Amino acid sequence: MSTADIGLIGLAVMGSNLALNIAEKGYTIAVHNRTASKIDDFVVTAKEQGLDGKVIPKADLTDFIQAIKAPRSIIIMVKAGKPVDEMIEQLLPLLDKGDAIIECGNSLFTDTQRRFDYLKPKGIGYLGVGVSGGEEGARHGPSIMVGGSKEQWHNAEPVLTAIAAKFNGESCCAYLGEGGAGHFVKTIHNGIEYGDMQMIAEVYGVMRDGLGMTAGECADVFKEWNKGPLNSYLIEITGHVLAAVDGESGKPLVELILDKAGQKGTGVWSAIAAQQMGVPATAIEGAVAARSISSRKDERVAAEALYGKPNRAKTDVTLADLEQALLAGKIVSYAQGFAVIAKASEENGWALPLATIAKIWRAGCIIRSRFLDQMSEAYAKGGNVNLLVVPDFVALMQDAHPSLRKVVAAAAVGEFPMICLSAALSYFDSYRQARGTANLIQGQRDFFGAHGFEIVGRSTDLHGTWPSTLGK
Repeated sequence: MSTADIGLIGLAVMGSNLALNIAEKGYTIAVHNRTASKIDDFVVTAKEQGLDGKVIPKADLTDFIQAIKAPRSIIIMVKAGKPVDEMIEQLLPLLDKGDAIIECGNSLFTDTQRRFDYLKPKGIGYLGVGVSGGEEGARHGPSIMVGGSKEQWHNAEPVLTAIAAKFNGESCCAYLGEGGAGHFVKTIHNGIEYGDMQMIAEVYGVMRDGLGMTAGECADVFKEWNKGPLNSYLIEITGHVLAAVDGESGKPLVELILDKAGQKGTGVWSAIAAQQMGVPATAIEGAVAARSISSRKDERVAAEALYGKPNRAKTDVTLADLEQALLAGKIVSYAQGFAVIAKASEENGWALPLATIAKIWRAGCIIRSRFLDQMSEAYAKGGNVNLLVVPDFVALMQDAHPSLRKVVAAAAVGEFPMICLSAALSYFDSYRQARGTANLIQGQRDFFGAHGFEIVGRSTDLHGTWPSTLGK
């Protein structure tokens, strides 16, 4: 007898938390996992939380499918890549037309588009759903970015809307477009997240090495900043991370963590997508590069032995400067991310609603912050314009960019790595410069025969008109 409102396959941490969230919201959920013991463990957890009456465990895949009401919505939470394709092939013979597979992992959006196109002629819906918020978000309310089949979205909409985070009573879940739209937006979300985290780390470096502050003192500053314009999830948890103390040694925990940051691919994907579409996203690219450099620990140790330790004298940069610099950098990072989304929308025919995207990022997700509400309002009024020309953000940048400039300059002199904040400043200066220096590049290209160029006020190809003595 089909009694489950929805099904879920994959009971690792994220899948289990998402299933518990669904059950807690009053929906009956059928669950399946390749390893049967995981199902047993989940049933115990659900019972401990008083949710066992809303869970239908099924070790057999056919029984699992038959337990779900038609048209079926089946969430799969398996590792991105080949495992997703393998799961689709296992499910296909068991599904009926009108059913939908809902993939909630971090898949490459082009893979999602391919799967959508593959399943559509078969009458099976495919939803590529970006879920942000980590384990805690999955359990208590993530930000949910839906792409794929609109008809099947409507079937799953009540459940996905119910389990999403809420901001002022509004669900942080939205349908964004067909094919890979949802996973693309999640990819750019993660790229912005990379930039945010790297900028915070760069500011922490100045506090620690330039101002001589302890981890505890840094924690107090971040906690204070979280009460102002920088209010956000990442600033909040930075305060907690810096305040944590190792119980065994009594030392700040952050000082015992190896300075190597890993990455799962979405940051790289966002940088690649931006480059492929010709949209500058220098803050995201810088953050990806910074993580790659951090992973080369042995090389960095060897290089320091060759060049000596950085000559870091005390800096005259103030905490107020650092706060404003971080605010300016974050605005640039978000502006770049939304510019990439706008271009992808245009190229793929998605009509991505920028105002809605900003809205569903206001709660539940990793990059939630105070000024996303301002962003949503700005995009609702001004279409797809770059955030840096929106009046509210122009005013913020006018106040904040002098501090960003001061901090980046001090970092250059004081030998503080600042790959992300300096990239944000360079982008800002390039973007607001009416007359740049690319005229020289175009002249160089024409000289060696690569391209013609445009004379101000008239178009012409001047290749071959250079003095014959040039280049000799």
